[in-house]
Amino acid sequence: MNQLIEKYIKKDSLPYIFCAGCGNGIILNAAIHAIDELGIKEDTACVSGIGCSSWIPPYLNMDVMHTIHGRAIAFAEGLKLSRPEKNIIVFTGDGDCLAIGGNHLLHAANRNINITVVLVNNFIYGMTGGQKSPTTPAGSRTKTSPFGALDEPIDGCGIAMSAGATFCSRWTVSHPNQLKKAIKEGILHNGFSFIEVLSQCPVQAGKSVFQERDPWNMMEAIKNNTILCKSWSFERPEGKIPIGNFKADSGRQEYTDKIKNLKEQLRTMQKVTV
Repeated sequence: MNQLIEKYIKKDSLPYIFCAGCGNGIILNAAIHAIDELGIKEDTACVSGIGCSSWIPPYLNMDVMHTIHGRAIAFAEGLKLSRPEKNIIVFTGDGDCLAIGGNHLLHAANRNINITVVLVNNFIYGMTGGQKSPTTPAGSRTKTSPFGALDEPIDGCGIAMSAGATFCSRWTVSHPNQLKKAIKEGILHNGFSFIEVLSQCPVQAGKSVFQERDPWNMMEAIKNNTILCKSWSFERPEGKIPIGNFKADSGRQEYTDKIKNLKEQLRTMQKVTV
């Protein structure tokens, strides 16, 4: 076994639950390299909810919270508030984060709390059988849209930045080095960081969205449907999904810093009162 992987993976949890050809292994590998290059293994905790991508942290030999559907960000916020010195990384999916967990995404981004959210977007509910998700392309025939999805897909980065995220990035599993770098930058950023990863699901999305079950062909299809952009907008240049680092704003105060300042003010007031 690779020495770095052996350092981070719990052997007694193997084999992985991921289907053959799933992109979660690439994302797990990028996260491990990011954490190791920063040297923060002992100072980092990972949080996840429910779904295929939420199984990424449980294999890590680190502090991990595997929580309930849609509430990963809420748990992560509580952990950050109680242990502000910890680096908190959330692994979530398009359903877990943008559907049932969408409200928590909005409030966490608005607070600008210092957690890093890695959203794995595979365009479908994979683990529960292939239902339409918030990011499923319009027209896709899934178990819950047998005549074709009518809704336009939700843009995770657009939602996060509109709500106040101060760091935002989007890559695909075909860009592992850029993804690793984005995760590192997100962790180092003092504020709410949102990193979306477009990933293949050969089993469910392959059948319902891409009409292609070969993982390599799916990766190529996703990559070819993206365009590198230096900034983000709701418009899709050339009809393609923008990828890149869209935002890195250090001008807003971080939420736990606000709480720290408030506590200091209250202590000062108490001393003056006494």
